[in-house]
Amino acid sequence: MPPRPRGGREDPLAEYRAKRDPARTAEPVPAAGSAPPTGNDDTFIVQEHHTPRGRTGERVHWDLRLERDGVLKSWAVPKGPPTEAGTNRLAVPTEDHPLEYASFAGDIAAGEYGGGHVTIWDAGRYATEKWLDDHITVTFDGTRLAGRYVLFRLGDGTWNVRKLDATPAPAQTRPDAPLPMLASAGELPGAEDDAQWGYEFKWDGVRAVAAVHGGVLGLTSRKGTDITVRYPEVGRLPEALTGHDAVLDGEIVAMDAAGRPDFGALQNRMHRTGPEVPRMAAAEPVTYLVFDLLSWDGENLLGLPYAQRRERLDALGLAGHRWAATPWFPGGGAQVLAASQENGLEGVIAKRLASVYRPGLRSPDWRKVKNIRSQAVVVGGWRPGQGRRAGGIGSLLFGVPDDEGRLVYAGHVGTGFTEQELRDVQRMFTARTTSPFHGTLPREVTRDAHWVEPDLVGEVAYAVWTADGRLRHPSWRGVRDDVEPDDVVMEP
Repeated sequence: MPPRPRGGREDPLAEYRAKRDPARTAEPVPAAGSAPPTGNDDTFIVQEHHTPRGRTGERVHWDLRLERDGVLKSWAVPKGPPTEAGTNRLAVPTEDHPLEYASFAGDIAAGEYGGGHVTIWDAGRYATEKWLDDHITVTFDGTRLAGRYVLFRLGDGTWNVRKLDATPAPAQTRPDAPLPMLASAGELPGAEDDAQWGYEFKWDGVRAVAAVHGGVLGLTSRKGTDITVRYPEVGRLPEALTGHDAVLDGEIVAMDAAGRPDFGALQNRMHRTGPEVPRMAAAEPVTYLVFDLLSWDGENLLGLPYAQRRERLDALGLAGHRWAATPWFPGGGAQVLAASQENGLEGVIAKRLASVYRPGLRSPDWRKVKNIRSQAVVVGGWRPGQGRRAGGIGSLLFGVPDDEGRLVYAGHVGTGFTEQELRDVQRMFTARTTSPFHGTLPREVTRDAHWVEPDLVGEVAYAVWTADGRLRHPSWRGVRDDVEPDDVVMEP
């Protein structure tokens, strides 16, 4: 008997499959009886759907989809979701769609159900306030949709969608800097799928989205923080675009003498904003490695396939003293991974050639394949040092959030630090009187521990995860102020 999906229904996608021939449509069509994916019931997608209309042109509608119980609950919105408070729009319920549809964009063959062209209009996270059979209240956190919305059924069986508050969409306040799309940890695609993927080297730095408008550069971090002032040596990037406006995605890296990224060297720059920054930029300059083009002269490119975005980026010929477009390779993942190992790089990123750009979301369409084992961790305390470290930090106590958001102790790290790094880290702590870790900790850990608020994220290299959930032989790699504690997940 096939696995039973959440919600108790035998096959919530039966209607979806009945309307589609997987041999003719480009849409994802999961096999009948397959176990549905599981998620967090917090992803939404709005797709813009253009369908031919004979000689009169085309018809346009929008499809709003909310992840719920392993499927995407869907409504067709003929005039598009409202973006102003108090506005109602007709929303027609349609069949449940598979979760894989959340990244779908492309052409559905003429003559097939829904034939036409589909693009991503918006995507992001949502929080559920109420979910009843005839009344749904949610809060959207997207690029175009933001704030509280309600979907409700009317007496005649039709539905409406209404925006309840005046919360502006991020696009109104942050139009040029979408949050970057994130990769999921995984393995290289198999040989049978290799040709469907592109491969890039994984750079050991910090993520940065660069927005250039009117000759002015703005850099924002993975969290949306303005970091322009930290890296003045990238400030002449607008000159390379010869008067054009653009939004680029890439990585800020510090190179060692051999030309390889050195995350340790970057640590000296990541948190500096004072008068010493120009001096440090001259002595230890960083490089901005660009791997995606998100906008060009106001044209939104998020809905284009990755392969097309890369081709357009390559055509710009970006190559400057402190910036460059990175290489990418369609197919040949095993060879690219081997080259990354030979050159001492962190690994590769595999990106599905047909994938669209989903701001702020971690997608299986992008996979990170590491050569070294590393893990983001949340610091929850420290133990005093001995010898030359007497009177200060000897080691940091860290954990990783579990599926319920509880911070689970995963070990302690006392190597990989410079004395200056230990002093810098200690200044970032906020003391507390009780352990922030879930469950009971070993006595040898708690007897001299100093607890701190779990709001500092770092990264460690390690040998292996032990059977009892500890990291063996961890070594500190540095603070990750571009990662929120709630975003830390256990890396496979």
